[in-house]
Amino acid sequence: MNRERFYRLPLLILCAILCVALLVYGRNNNNKEEKKNDPQPLNAAYQWKSPPLPDEISFAGEKVPLERWEIKEQFDRQLTFNYYWQGEILYILKLANRYFPMIEERLKANDIPVDMKYLCVAESKLQNVVSRAGAAGFWQFMPYTAPGFGLEINSEVDERYHVRKSTDAACKYLRAAYNKLGSWTAAAASYNCGQGGYNSNAIFQKTSNYYDLLLPEETNQYIFRILTFKYLMDNAKSLGFNLPDADGYPVIKTKEIIVNKNIPSLVSFAIEHGTTYKMLKQLNPWLRGRSLSVRPGKTYTISLPQAS
Repeated sequence: MNRERFYRLPLLILCAILCVALLVYGRNNNNKEEKKNDPQPLNAAYQWKSPPLPDEISFAGEKVPLERWEIKEQFDRQLTFNYYWQGEILYILKLANRYFPMIEERLKANDIPVDMKYLCVAESKLQNVVSRAGAAGFWQFMPYTAPGFGLEINSEVDERYHVRKSTDAACKYLRAAYNKLGSWTAAAASYNCGQGGYNSNAIFQKTSNYYDLLLPEETNQYIFRILTFKYLMDNAKSLGFNLPDADGYPVIKTKEIIVNKNIPSLVSFAIEHGTTYKMLKQLNPWLRGRSLSVRPGKTYTISLPQAS
């Protein structure tokens, strides 16, 4: 009997240890399940909130009817989506420091509302991008419409990438659209769907008011996308985009060279003028080839780095 007790005692201890281990394991699993189903974020510091909407906002001097629920929600949709692309907004603000002065100057010179600079942001985010449809440059002109607004396109030159000239071309379009459609909001919307597309919808629906029209989905959201960039950029600091003035990209100082004859090699041309082919192309993205042919009587203005 004593021997049986001697062997039974370790077995009882082992069983007790196993029971305790199973109990602890079960509790840990329950805790893991509870944490998994816990709606609270792992880090309570991250609290995503909807950005505040303004009480009122206008575009090109035309009031946006935010008192209408569907208008307010369309604006809120675009604002919420873009507000949380923080890195993208900060980068646009840096670029705006460089490009807005020139764009604003050309808009004013052409008697176009300065708010149209936000249309440019909505189109390209102030970058010389190319869309899947083939639209290019800051103002996203298509290759078949650009020449009609004074932009030259060939194998060596594409003035859709010339920020100043493409801004003037956009001004021509917007002025014509305003004269035809009767408001700057309609003119801006037509930049997305075309004057003909906008006008045909206005005739069918018996109203030319953008906010009363049912348009293709992209155009339905287009003005609200422009308004979003206006609101975010005009109120950057109060909305949390704290970009010191020194972080904005400076306007590049350049000197202008007028050429009236062929340039067989842009590489040689750049070196002769004390710069590099890379810098020549960066300052003149409208130069698309490795040479430049100049017709008799034609001139081009090429930007080069200004000596410091």
